Amino acid sequence: MAVKLRLKCIGRKGLQSYRIVAMNNLSRRDGRPIRDLGFYNPRTKETKLDVKFIKEYLGTRAQPTQTVKNILVRARIL
Repeated sequence: MAVKLRLKCIGRKGLQSYRIVAMNNLSRRDGRPIRDLGFYNPRTKETKLDVKFIKEYLGTRAQPTQTVKNILVRARIL
């Protein structure tokens, strides 16, 4: 089982927000996460990240998706 850090959709059509979650790479997009690691709102560019757990998962070879990687770079975690 490989772990990925990726976005999970929340909210209604046209007004989506996203949770940054650690998930099995074979799970569907809105499936059950291993752990919630943060929040991202693309309309306001608001982010809330749990830095301790994100670094823990990155240390155990979890791979972020490109969008999550961009969010982490902007937050100066990567």
